[in-house]
Amino acid sequence: MTLLLASASPARLSTLRAAGIEPEVVVSAVDEPAVLAAAGPVSPAEAVLVLARAKARDVAAGRPGALVLGCDSMLELDGQVLGKPADAADAVARWRQMRGRTAVLHTGHWLISAGGERGATSSTTVHFAQVTDPEIAAYVATGEPLHVAGAFTIDGLGGPFITGIEGDHHGVVGLSLPLLRDLLGQAGLSITDLWNRGR
Repeated sequence: MTLLLASASPARLSTLRAAGIEPEVVVSAVDEPAVLAAAGPVSPAEAVLVLARAKARDVAAGRPGALVLGCDSMLELDGQVLGKPADAADAVARWRQMRGRTAVLHTGHWLISAGGERGATSSTTVHFAQVTDPEIAAYVATGEPLHVAGAFTIDGLGGPFITGIEGDHHGVVGLSLPLLRDLLGQAGLSITDLWNRGR
């Protein structure tokens, strides 16, 4: 059984591979701002689920019976949603706003299988260190925070700037393995069926 991952995220792919799953990556062509505009007012936890569903459905179209997982992540700080930063200046401003603070990273998951569709959101509280201006400048200069929701990673160069989390570590990376297990179970499948044994 092959899982189609409707995401270009290297972190999501690495998470699945580390868990013994070798997915086929099929990036969706979803216009995210248009999808959110059509959804109307939604909470950050709902927004990531709306986008994950749109991505999964886009990839599943024309692939009847395929097992497809769509994901999307956003950081919520003081009720404000922070996706990927627009540029380096935006990433610096975000980090100055986030340092020494607490935010919630929401990751929506939408699974499509032969048995139907289901989804859920993983929400994890993230505590940021009191990062200095030189540390922020050095981190942003690496380019890493420019390509991820919330302008940070926990599994890369941004890891030292996270003092703790409450919730699922994998959800912060971008794909909650326990949540994926639950969604597969609801579809009558086992995550162990996706393990690539002998590879």
